[in-house]
Amino acid sequence: MSKDNPQNGRSAKSHSRAIDLIAALASGELSAVSLMQSTYERIAQENRDINAICTLVPIEQSLEAAQRVDKARQQGQILPKLAGLPLAIKDLADTKDLLTTQGSPIHSEHIPKTDSLFVSRLRESGAIVIGKTNTPEFGAGSHTFNPLFGVTRNPYDPLKTAGGSSGGAAAALATGMVALADGSDMGGSLRNPAAFCNVVGLRPSMGRVPTLPKVKETFSRMAVEGPMARTVEDCALMLQAMAGADPRDPRSLDIAKLNPTPALSEQPKTLRLGWAPTPAGLPVEAPVSSVLSAALSDMQHLYPAIEEIDLFELQDAMAVFTVLRAAAFAEGLADVYHSDRDKMKKTVIDNIKLGLDLTSDVLNSAEKQRLNLHKALMSVFDRFDYLLLPVTQVMPFPIEVEFPTSVNNEAMTSYIDWMSSCCILSPFDVPCLSIPAGFDADGLPVGLQIVGKPGDDWGVMRLAYAFQEHTGHWQKAPPTFEERAHERV
Repeated sequence: MSKDNPQNGRSAKSHSRAIDLIAALASGELSAVSLMQSTYERIAQENRDINAICTLVPIEQSLEAAQRVDKARQQGQILPKLAGLPLAIKDLADTKDLLTTQGSPIHSEHIPKTDSLFVSRLRESGAIVIGKTNTPEFGAGSHTFNPLFGVTRNPYDPLKTAGGSSGGAAAALATGMVALADGSDMGGSLRNPAAFCNVVGLRPSMGRVPTLPKVKETFSRMAVEGPMARTVEDCALMLQAMAGADPRDPRSLDIAKLNPTPALSEQPKTLRLGWAPTPAGLPVEAPVSSVLSAALSDMQHLYPAIEEIDLFELQDAMAVFTVLRAAAFAEGLADVYHSDRDKMKKTVIDNIKLGLDLTSDVLNSAEKQRLNLHKALMSVFDRFDYLLLPVTQVMPFPIEVEFPTSVNNEAMTSYIDWMSSCCILSPFDVPCLSIPAGFDADGLPVGLQIVGKPGDDWGVMRLAYAFQEHTGHWQKAPPTFEERAHERV
């Protein structure tokens, strides 16, 4: 950290970890005001190219919040863990008094009166919400673009996608606009952009981060909220702020079971790992396979007991996912579909229609198959402590492409088939984490997916942390705005 005005403490590096910023704030080395000023300066610079932050709180308002934190700290008050840390929220989640559009013209002027539950928890932990991160319309698809705010670009190559639906969050993290950001994940919406942008994204166990359905909605069958950050330790920090039981969510888990005695750095001596390079027979592009092959060698340095598996136990999981996803879209968006379908993109309309046309027999059959597949997956975990597989089947693709229509010359029949390596795990209550795993010949990131048993979120993060510390891939930041501008000249 470099010196600035002593009155304001020291300015923050653009890629400081959240844990370092929090430590500097707590010690007085860094003031909340100085951090907030640096954050807005970074956003003003980097967001011009990347378009990760779609709505920004006026700086005066954020500085007032930061000043309150500094004053409270000067008075000796005991402050919550994240006090003074700027935070951006995905534009799918409700934020009190702050525009929340879901990337849709239908909600272009929607300002919620309350926060989503996890947002309120992050505020209670001291984080200062400074804005919203971009997302595709209603979170549909793993390419972040919408008619309100346009496309979010990949920081490692602005001509490529940042992924989605948490693409704005991932890109904001990669460029150092924020140190923490939330994501949501039904079919890979948190994991895919993390892999594309060289950051960490955790899809927690169902119930780890409680949610409350909106009016006329049911509890989601598959979607979860989770933390995103540049490092595993930052992800763990954010998860602890988001997690914990809530009596209004019958699926919610006790926070006490999240963080057992061992720290992230205290690794088991031996682990049994199953490696599925083409899970359930899914096609995977050569550059992804090449990078992950090298990543597997790195993992074998830590834990030699790695066995290659095919994971054919999940070959029918995509069919189950498709039915459950359609049901979720119909439950959440049927009213809007009937009133404003002319303002919706085709892929959203198609999903809602599919859900509305589902019969009880089809839905019940999918749930029964889901149970059988879950049992089959648990039998795999009888042999292994953790599973390793690709996060994405493709590299980041051009921004003008809505979605890949083929992978290794194999046609994709829908706009989500190309991300099946994530989707096939979503019907099951297993934590999944995307960890930076290396770069292809063009310097584009690839992520490794680590999957654990239900409830073993901490174990997944411990293994990811060991891999992170061994490889250091997270430290390779994307070009800055000035560097990108120089390349264009």
